[in-house]
Order: sequence, then structure tokens, then C-alpha cells
Amino acid sequence: MQPGQVICFLPLLLAAAVAQCPEPNEIKDAEGNKVCARMFEDSSVYYDQCCGGEYLDARIGDDMPYIPLKWNNRISSLVVATRCELTVWSKKPKAGNMRKFSAGITHRLKDVKKGLFGNWDNSISSYYCKCN
Repeated sequence: MQPGQVICFLPLLLAAAVAQCPEPNEIKDAEGNKVCARMFEDSSVYYDQCCGGEYLDARIGDDMPYIPLKWNNRISSLVVATRCELTVWSKKPKAGNMRKFSAGITHRLKDVKKGLFGNWDNSISSYYCKCN
């Protein structure tokens, strides 16, 4: 590898080092148990600064027609664990618009369309999470 090639890869390595979103196969609770999904209060125009602030863990099989009041319409980014699926609704109890998120990282819910004019940023009021 030539010196110029190392410089080209350096920004990519630094971006990966500061990324806040956990990988889908790495989300676990404090006891080390697999979490179905992790929902975060913050996102950013910069992907490496998403998944910040406080977070709410959805456990495997969680069926929440009424999301905890503190989290209602507050989620801006999320990570769904490998082999899992998170279904969300825009209203309680499991009403309004519905969307399914499969395993992976959604850095900015603002980029996910909800209906003709809306998006999913700060719009989740109910959820159900399952894993295979």
C-alpha cells in the first residue's frame, strides 16, 4: 500500500470510529441479553452522529399499544436486531399509520416517509417487536 492510499482510507476509519449507532447484531441489555430493537431520541444530518441521547429498548415479543408516555412521539432513529422486525404505529393503541422495520439501522426517521406528506421522525406511539 502506498502512502497516498493510507490517507484516502483515514477518513473512513475515523467516521467508523465515531459512529454512535450500534450494529444490529450487537444490541444487548445490561445483562447481555439480546434486544429486539433499540429506539433513540436523537438523530442528526450526519449519520455518524445519529442514535444519540436516551434510548428505549424493545424486548423480544414486546407488544406496546401504549408506548411509555416519556417516549410518545419522541423517537428519531432506531436499530432493529438481526432476525427481528419492529412494527410501529403513529397513534395509540396501534392505530394510524403503520410501518415495519426489518433488521438494520435507520439513522434518521425523518428520511422515512409516512403517508403523502409526513415522515416517521417523532411519530411513534405504539410498537410490536418480534424475532425469529
